[in-house]
Amino acid sequence: MLKITEFERKVYDFIKVKGELLVSNLPKMMWGAIPNLKNAGLVKTYKRPTTPWALKKKTFVQALEESNL
Repeated sequence: MLKITEFERKVYDFIKVKGELLVSNLPKMMWGAIPNLKNAGLVKTYKRPTTPWALKKKTFVQALEESNL
């Protein structure tokens, strides 16, 4: 069973409802919970361009399926 705090659970639920979203679009207070959720295997982060013609890549976060939370 995974041990995550109540706030990390709120962040996970927020990301799950939104689906795929830019990390910069998360509220600033929620940014700190992403590494813990990533280490727990609940979210994945990846970089990709926001538009096909953009050269710069942005970091996205996406919730994975929960198991025994």
